[in-house]
Amino acid sequence: MGRIVVDVMLKPEILDPQGQAVAGALPRLGFDGITDVRQGKRFVLTVEGEVTDDHLARVREAAETLLSNPVIEDVVSVTAEGGS
Repeated sequence: MGRIVVDVMLKPEILDPQGQAVAGALPRLGFDGITDVRQGKRFVLTVEGEVTDDHLARVREAAETLLSNPVIEDVVSVTAEGGS
């Protein structure tokens, strides 16, 4: 079984209140030097057999139509687990 990881992030121009809340909390907890935080989401999909280029293409299509909201989010990566 192969695994494919999809990372989705809010578009840069979209306000990110969760990221802002985390950015505000980090210095209060002693984590200094972090200037920005953006929140995103990750999906891990398992496919039969080894991950192929066809699997990656189909998952990218699914990511762009189902796993993300293209109005406010970008699919930033679709990769075989392990970076293949």
